[in-house]
Amino acid sequence: MGIGPSTKETTLHHFQDPLVRTVANDPDIDFQGVLVVGTPQDNYLKNLVGKRCAIWLEAMRTNGVILSADGWGNSDVDFMNTMTEIGDRGISVVGLKFIGKQAGFVVENEYTKFVLDINKSSEGIETEVVGENNLNEKDSHKALGLLKLKMRHDNQQVH
Repeated sequence: MGIGPSTKETTLHHFQDPLVRTVANDPDIDFQGVLVVGTPQDNYLKNLVGKRCAIWLEAMRTNGVILSADGWGNSDVDFMNTMTEIGDRGISVVGLKFIGKQAGFVVENEYTKFVLDINKSSEGIETEVVGENNLNEKDSHKALGLLKLKMRHDNQQVH
C-alpha cells in the first residue's frame, strides 16, 4: 500500500527501500516481490482491492506478507480489510504503518495487534523532517522478525 504517511521519502530511500532490501537479502525468505494496491474512495472498491490482493497472493502460494500503508483515517478501512482477506486465506500477515499518537485505527480487527508503528518523532506526530515518517532498516528487521514468528506459530496451528 505504501511506504510512509507522506511524500517525505527521498528518491534514494525508494531506490534502497529498507524493507525490500531486508526481506530480499534474508536467506530464510523466498522473496516474491512487491504488490502495489491503491486506496479507492468507494467502500465496495475498498473491499474489492483487498480481496483481489489476497487472491493474487494465494495464487502465488505466498506463506507470509508484510503489508505497509501510507496513510490513516479512511485508508485504515482498506488496510485492515486487506489484512483480513490475506489472513483469512491462511497467509501469515503483519503490518507496518505510521500510527504515532493519533486516536488509533478507524477500524480494528484481530490483525491490528500485528501492526508495527513506524513513527520516529518524540511527539508521535507526522513531522516535516525527512526520516521521521517512514520506515527504516530497524523497522524492517522488526517486521521481518515478527512475520517469521507469526509464520512459525500459524504453521504449528495448521499441523
